[in-house]
Amino acid sequence: MQNFTSSDFSSYAPGERETRVDLAACYRLVDHFGMTDLVSNHISARVPQRHGEILINAFGMMYEEITASSLIKVDLAGNVLHNPHADYTVNLAGYMIHSAVHEARPDVGCVIHTHTVAGIAIASLECGLLPVSQSAMRFADVAYHDFEGVAFEAGEKERLARDLGHRDVMILRNHGLLACGATIAEAFNNIYRLERACQIQAAAMACNSPIVKIPADLVRKTGAQYAANPVSMDRKPSPLGLTEWPAMLRLLDRRDPSYRA
Repeated sequence: MQNFTSSDFSSYAPGERETRVDLAACYRLVDHFGMTDLVSNHISARVPQRHGEILINAFGMMYEEITASSLIKVDLAGNVLHNPHADYTVNLAGYMIHSAVHEARPDVGCVIHTHTVAGIAIASLECGLLPVSQSAMRFADVAYHDFEGVAFEAGEKERLARDLGHRDVMILRNHGLLACGATIAEAFNNIYRLERACQIQAAAMACNSPIVKIPADLVRKTGAQYAANPVSMDRKPSPLGLTEWPAMLRLLDRRDPSYRA
């Protein structure tokens, strides 16, 4: 694996170093929590003050290898602007999926796509995600995108963006999960909670016993409570994921701080 040093940060745009560190941390966290698929899948983040530029992983590197300076910069037209690697480039399907969201949603700062067992299991069910747990009720409005084959064709981008709409999470039928957020912290929190909701539903359905049905009005109430997100006793709202993010970085720093390089 190629080594990268902090000196590589000197040519970055304002705010880009911090974004790179947070994005590398997100890759390491997705790995830590078991949401990886060998070298497949991708997480992208918008470069601050550069609306048309995103950072994404080098295809072929494990998530546990990702560092801040190893990320590749591309624009939304598909041009590679900065690649520190001689042997790696960007995954085509990754570019198609992520550029589709970033083009259509200027409010989105980060997009995460996974292929977990639980995520694909729920994506393969006609019923999709059910409100069987509090975690699932957080996602009262889930988007769905029908399977069209491997995402190699540019024509699918419009349909991906259309199906996602204003939502922050989408289930790709027979494929996997997608989550986004205004920040990397929000996007990570969304994919973590969506994955947990899928795991819980798959486990409950495997018990072959009737599942408790929650009234629709209570599902809506719970979703609204999550949206308001009064996380502390003073009831001051906080963006989802913001509270957990410093703790997640401390976790990584205790385990392996090399993601910062």
